[in-house]
Amino acid sequence: MNNVKSDMVNLVADIGGTNIRLAIAGSVNDIAEIVTYQCEKFAHLIDVLRLYISQKQLDGKSINACLAIACPVDGDFISMTNLPWKFSQKELKAKLKLNSLTLINDYSAIALAIPYLNDDQKFKIGRGEVVENSAISVCGPGTGLGVATLVSLDNKWHCVSGEGGHVDFAPVNELEVGIFSYILKIKQRVSYEQLLSGYGLEQIYQALIDMNHDSLRAESEKLSAEVISSRAINNSCVICGQALEQFCQILGSFAGNLALTANSLGGVYIAGGIVPRFIRFLAQSGFRERFETKGRLSALTQQTPTYVITETQPGLLGASAYLNQL
Repeated sequence: MNNVKSDMVNLVADIGGTNIRLAIAGSVNDIAEIVTYQCEKFAHLIDVLRLYISQKQLDGKSINACLAIACPVDGDFISMTNLPWKFSQKELKAKLKLNSLTLINDYSAIALAIPYLNDDQKFKIGRGEVVENSAISVCGPGTGLGVATLVSLDNKWHCVSGEGGHVDFAPVNELEVGIFSYILKIKQRVSYEQLLSGYGLEQIYQALIDMNHDSLRAESEKLSAEVISSRAINNSCVICGQALEQFCQILGSFAGNLALTANSLGGVYIAGGIVPRFIRFLAQSGFRERFETKGRLSALTQQTPTYVITETQPGLLGASAYLNQL
């Protein structure tokens, strides 16, 4: 990489279940040399990191790496949730001869990016105003369902990550009880990720067909999440529209749960690769109503703002912010 003039380089990565994005980060969180690779084309994480380092001519540089990854990062040994990649952090650092290596949860990275987003990098849905220095929560349907919360302490942002996408799904009306019952026939347990993900949208669609007793259609039409959302947006399929509407409503309930859990008066943000494709649909759906409908605690969710992150690389931005904060 001819334009890397310093021997010290900040390498950041956003590693999801489908894609891995790699980039070089500057001291003011400016991101450059972004390359996206498909995870399925690599047997191991080290293979794609070596390829990027070689392509960008970083061999011999003093590399500080921060990898935002879609799995727990508490121990040395890492096993990804939605990929067969497994590795030791110590071995990865040694084999790549890195100056430093830090792993953070992918939604920790997205959360850490939020304070740096401007109005052009997010889309507000509904009412509510940010209360400064209050907790911020983020969730994102994609290959899975990521969750994280950001808290302000000593003039710094600290992220509390976890696996909130795997909490038990709670239906709130008869239609959702029907969807729950359908998924329970094929799964031992129904978590929110079973509905709020690409695969989840597909399962909602199949459940609605099954509830309409259209078994022939259920067998002949195994539509992808992309096709379902596309047909819903252009009004070419009634059941697709119903499926996407139900997806948005369930997302509203889940996001509202996050607001209650963390008292997220700094806002609840929606990230991930799915929702930004249909922001207008989400805004007109029952998302915000379900977000606010929390019984005696509805006053809290009514004043909590909700946003969709439109920045295309929030994970890289957050990984850069983490490195620079260190």
